[in-house]
Amino acid sequence: MTQRDRVNRDKARIDEWISYAATSGETPAIDAATVIVLRDGDAGLETLMLRRNSKIAFGGMWVFPGGRVDDADREAGADALEAARIAAAREAEEEAALAIPHGELVMFAHWIPPPIAPKRYATWFFAAGVTDREHTIDDGEIVESDWMTPEECLGRHHEGEIELAPPTWVTLHTMRAHTHVETALQWLAERPPRHHATRMGPSDAGPIAMWEGDAGYATTDPSISGPRHRLEMFAEGYRYDDSGFNG
Repeated sequence: MTQRDRVNRDKARIDEWISYAATSGETPAIDAATVIVLRDGDAGLETLMLRRNSKIAFGGMWVFPGGRVDDADREAGADALEAARIAAAREAEEEAALAIPHGELVMFAHWIPPPIAPKRYATWFFAAGVTDREHTIDDGEIVESDWMTPEECLGRHHEGEIELAPPTWVTLHTMRAHTHVETALQWLAERPPRHHATRMGPSDAGPIAMWEGDAGYATTDPSISGPRHRLEMFAEGYRYDDSGFNG
């Protein structure tokens, strides 16, 4: 897949969403959770990436372990955040056979897709470190896995080798500045969690995802000058810009 193919694919997906929303209205968001599993690798900080079966939601994309919050995760009076924490640990066990105590998960972000998306998961993002390099995928929902540095994963996406959803891309972009698990987790724990309720805006160069704090967020017009909190998905590459964002 070329870089131009990647942009055309992104634009086609947004066009499908717009068409779907015009006839079906806004899709309710489903509670979900994901965990960025980190380890200290030979090349520096690495994260476990999983490729989802092409026949299910987010099919073919490379993702972090995760999925919807089940009713069982809400038992014993768990609030929304605690239920999501339990769900994230459960999904790591189910999708990669990694036993991560849910109490060790660091929550650092919450993402909601745009209202026009036909399938919406309001997802809590957690992070955790592991020392055991062994993991096992189910070869059902997950068909491939790899430990990658954030830089490697972003590079493979840039070259069109793999597909990443915007929240995954932004998370990897954020983590690329860190070289060790301990310092990365400490930084995430001390940074105020970020909430991303996504809105999409068009441009001649490609789709633009915007979040609260961007000058064009309220009107979904990315051409409005001012502070930026966005991901530009252009042919020359993705670019994350949070200049002027105070959240």
